[in-house]
Amino acid sequence: MEVQIMSDSRKILAIYSYMDLLIDTIKELRSKGFEDIRAFSPVPSHEIEDALDRGYEPSKVKYFTLCGAILGACVGAAFTVLTSLDWPIVTSAKPIVSVPPYMIIIFECMILIGGLSTFLGLIINSRLRKNVDPIHYDERFSNDKFGILVTVDSGDFEQVEHILRDFGSEELKLNGEVLEEKVIEEEPEEEKPAEAAADEKPVETEEEKPAEAAADKKESDS
Repeated sequence: MEVQIMSDSRKILAIYSYMDLLIDTIKELRSKGFEDIRAFSPVPSHEIEDALDRGYEPSKVKYFTLCGAILGACVGAAFTVLTSLDWPIVTSAKPIVSVPPYMIIIFECMILIGGLSTFLGLIINSRLRKNVDPIHYDERFSNDKFGILVTVDSGDFEQVEHILRDFGSEELKLNGEVLEEKVIEEEPEEEKPAEAAADEKPVETEEEKPAEAAADKKESDS
């Protein structure tokens, strides 16, 4: 019987139009202690890398190159030596196995296999396979939009949502579905009592004042 363990973590995706808002949001999230952050950008940006503060790990491709070069040198040496021993050509009592003539073949095999190993190491370490769930990606990130994917616990979800909205996110997605912003309904104003409404005197407008003044003037002339 298989027991499935449910994870309490959630992944929320925020979409931005400006890099400055994206960087400010990353800094705010990291200041609050959220570290599982992934940024999407249509262009390379050192500012985003600095905001994420991931650092730069030494490349592992060099180890592939070293192993490939050593293997290539061994293959070249074995190929030349075994060929000479299997088909010996004796010339003027010279040694059958002679290192100087073999150095060219050894060098070429070392460069060939070392180069192929470098290419293989680059493919493996660059992670060309899709390691992001399509539901947590938006095609606009390859055009003109920026994005942040934050993985948080259920208890911190509302806090992260407020931070993303406060820093100008245009759209929030949870599992591919757009999150609607919660609208706080305003309480209706209380109706004033009839007595208070009766006590309020109508305010005379400026247009009514000249008319009253003209009527008073006519009465005085008569």
